[in-house]
Amino acid sequence: MAKDFDLMEDSNRSANPDIHSISALERRQLLQASLGALAQQFFRWSPVALAAGATVACASMPGKGPVLGFDGISASTADRVNVPDGYNAQILEPWGEAVGVPGNMPAWLPDGSNTAADQAVQMGMHHDGMHFYPLDGADHGLLVMNHEYVDDGLLHTDGLKTWSAEKVRKSQASHGISIIEVERQNGQAWRMVRPSKWARRLTATTPFALGGPAAGHAMMRTADDPQGTTVLGTFNNCAAGKTPWGTYLSGEENFRFYFAGGNGPFTEHQKRWGLNKGAFFGWPAHDKRFDSTLHPNEFNRFGWVVEVDPMDPTSTPIKRTAMGRAAHEGAWVAVTQDGRAVVYSGEDARFEYIYKFVSRDKIAPAGNGLTQAQANRTLLDNGVLYVARFDADGTGRWLPLVHGTGPLTTANGFADQGEVVIKARQASDALGGTKMDRPEWMAINPATREVFCTLTNNSARGVGDNPGVDAANPRTKNAMGQIIRWQETGDFDAIAMRWSHLVLAGDPANDRSEAKGNVKGDIFGCPDGLMLDDRGVLWIQTDAHSSEMNKGEFKNIGNNQMLACDLNTGEIRRFLTGPVNCEITGCSLTPDGRTLFINVQHPGESPSDRSDPAQPNKFSSWPQNQFGGVGNRPRSSTVAIRRNDGGLIGT
Repeated sequence: MAKDFDLMEDSNRSANPDIHSISALERRQLLQASLGALAQQFFRWSPVALAAGATVACASMPGKGPVLGFDGISASTADRVNVPDGYNAQILEPWGEAVGVPGNMPAWLPDGSNTAADQAVQMGMHHDGMHFYPLDGADHGLLVMNHEYVDDGLLHTDGLKTWSAEKVRKSQASHGISIIEVERQNGQAWRMVRPSKWARRLTATTPFALGGPAAGHAMMRTADDPQGTTVLGTFNNCAAGKTPWGTYLSGEENFRFYFAGGNGPFTEHQKRWGLNKGAFFGWPAHDKRFDSTLHPNEFNRFGWVVEVDPMDPTSTPIKRTAMGRAAHEGAWVAVTQDGRAVVYSGEDARFEYIYKFVSRDKIAPAGNGLTQAQANRTLLDNGVLYVARFDADGTGRWLPLVHGTGPLTTANGFADQGEVVIKARQASDALGGTKMDRPEWMAINPATREVFCTLTNNSARGVGDNPGVDAANPRTKNAMGQIIRWQETGDFDAIAMRWSHLVLAGDPANDRSEAKGNVKGDIFGCPDGLMLDDRGVLWIQTDAHSSEMNKGEFKNIGNNQMLACDLNTGEIRRFLTGPVNCEITGCSLTPDGRTLFINVQHPGESPSDRSDPAQPNKFSSWPQNQFGGVGNRPRSSTVAIRRNDGGLIGT
């Protein structure tokens, strides 16, 4: 979610050191490099580091010659999906389609009159992060995807004229995760396989187990769960990772919008996590666990990375607390040379942090009657969590969030490791992690140990008493965002790194220097989704908000889009544009590289984030309009993209 407005969370008021406070000279050097010569230093490392004589290197993906074989397309304001000549785009599994649970496949009703029970077995709303899990080849598998949030004006027949228990249940059923079976037979189009033994919905009322140091902790216990080991539901799930052992990792992002804290007084912990007086969604009035005046610990039970085994529909999903509580965008996995898992994650909130978790144990093989997912059921419950510090000389450090280390002591409000991970923000404040411009998706190059991360925007940077610019976040009122990259100095479990910016997004035609960027190729703003393919192409997806799209500094950029970056040359080329007011998100290739799945989220989004039920298609009628129909309600949908000749995507 790349929305950057006053409703966006901005709760970091810590006094931990920032890069910009290191020294005035370094800061001046950085600003000169970032806002002036960076366009010429596009694919080099920090000019501050180079000036200091540091030896730095970053190996991009190996390759010979150009890897972008398609003609870039123009920016667009049209209400449709556009792809390059020679490609085709197929709409698949829009919101409201039955997922295929045997014996329970209600049809979608275009007037919004489906019940909560219907929605619980239908595709959720606002498709987001997604991965493909092959079953018997590249043309048959499972698609697992997140449903981030809902537009109540579209979800209900009369929108939010009134709240009711039924509307709350339907809203809760529209969140979470969908698991569906898809196939492509005899060279034909993709289709959902229904019914399917794998079909499953995980919603805001599905039981989740707790694993790791916060399981059973006093801060996780509630009246309904006095043991603190089982949580009902997951929601605001954004990006997703796919583990080497075959599971799916989903990040719980802006969970604070669902809770109401009343008139307080709020604790310092609740303030640090942005608890509101009232909820953006009307759940607390009809589901009391979201009323934090009655059940204060329920708030602590969200904001985790959840792990799902899509191949076992009977399995209980687990919230992995060892990886820390945060407004998690998602989680992405690397593997050390000795076989341990390293999970990177970012926190999509202004001035929050980038983390990595290194597992204690090695990834186990399948055996003894267990699948590999089952053999690694507790792998992510034990290990070390770190927060990133990006220094002005182009180096960085990973700081351990371990109880008893430095300031993380009982005397400072961290009674044990469970409290450290529940208060991961406060622990990162105390250690001096770098406050970032809303870290979103990541992509990992296993060959070079290079990690890329989108910092989507932060219009509050340097405004009022907010932190000013620093090396990693070099622009005041950062509306456009940037992509940062780092390379571990050693294996993925290294403590030290070297970093630089891959690109500052923007449009050189803008008047404001902070919005010009240094894009080599097709312009864009608000980078969000990322995927690195096997050929060394970095795919970039964008999410400018409907309130700013195609106006002001975004007037030349068009609708949200997907671009491809050749890491060998630095060229960025536009591959896809989406319909009006949508986000382009979710990015997954089939193993043969010949089908690309992406998600179109919230087409026709209202600038207020809630549609008028009397005019549901005021801004968009997609996807129905793309095929000559008239849509009663715009619907988030998955899009399957292929070359007409069946070749590799991007060539």
